Amino acid sequence: MPPVSNAAARLATRVLFLVAGFGYSCWAPLIPLTKARLGIDDHALGLLLLCIGVGSIMAMALTGALAVRYGTRPLLIVSGFGFAAALAVLPLAASVPVLALNLVVFGATLGALDVAMNMHAVEVEKRSGATLMSGFHALFSVGGFAGSAVMTLLLSRQLATLPATLLCGAVMVLGMLLATPRILRDGASAGGTMFALPRGLVLGIALLTCITFLVEGALLDWGALLLTEQGLFAVEQAGSGYIVFSIAMTIARFSGDFVATRLGDQRTLLVGGVIALAGFAVLLTAGTAPLALTGFGLIGLGCANIVPVLFRRGANQQVMPAGLAIAAISTTAYAGILVGPACIGFIAKQVGLPQAFWLLAALLACVPCSALWLVRARPAAA
Repeated sequence: MPPVSNAAARLATRVLFLVAGFGYSCWAPLIPLTKARLGIDDHALGLLLLCIGVGSIMAMALTGALAVRYGTRPLLIVSGFGFAAALAVLPLAASVPVLALNLVVFGATLGALDVAMNMHAVEVEKRSGATLMSGFHALFSVGGFAGSAVMTLLLSRQLATLPATLLCGAVMVLGMLLATPRILRDGASAGGTMFALPRGLVLGIALLTCITFLVEGALLDWGALLLTEQGLFAVEQAGSGYIVFSIAMTIARFSGDFVATRLGDQRTLLVGGVIALAGFAVLLTAGTAPLALTGFGLIGLGCANIVPVLFRRGANQQVMPAGLAIAAISTTAYAGILVGPACIGFIAKQVGLPQAFWLLAALLACVPCSALWLVRARPAAA
């Protein structure tokens, strides 16, 4: 078979990120209906949602190991089509144990797709000789908006959940059919060891990624409550902050490749971190609603391109194989999303929610403070 062109591989990568964001966000509108259908309480629902994270984390570590041995192409195909199928059959679960198993599979296919598509994106970026990672991640955000909107529209039209998930799954399958022939056939396979513990530069990158994802998860889970506690928004409007954050992040990621090319990775991390810290300062000292929304927007602008740069640095180091490094970074980052919001809740109970958010800002300060070390660190021999 003829080799895949750079243009075709870039298209495939963009579609893969769209499919991942689309499928993940399709689940959110189904949660209230699933809770009502199975007659479960909030505690049981929380345990079910944890199943997605458990499946994802397990699959992320395994995917990196398999990619080192077999390459990303077979993993992308299996996880992409599997993710579509897992979404489509979610409404078929007639009991809590069956749904828990389905959600583990749903999370596992998402986790595998996440790691494999980031590895593929790094390889495409290397072959293209251009900065592309931020643009790829922007497509995940676009897919997230689209999936949530489409699923909400279908359900609001009184369509049953099974036909709705089948339609959304079919959209994902069409995306995978478009991407599959354009996926690189020889990328990201290096042979050698299949497992390695993160260390050195990779461990540092993983922790910084975890912090950034922790900030995103905290804004999603606690941002609205912060606005209401500060008396800046009514409960019905408190979600406005995260909407502004998401829009700002998406816009910044579409321009992120240009910014990273002009500034370089070090300055991108430094400037992004400082802007995000300024956003926290504005948010936590705001006396008016517009100022608070400005804070959310600045945090979104600042954080937007931190993770793409960290993934690129993780793939380009030589401490360990790129596949294992990306898997370690992804797994650590996802753990931040899972565990972080619960930790914020515990801290908020002890000292108050604003103080917990100041602690988040202090953690995020590690990003600009580490920028010089991260970019200039000498990779150790593998």
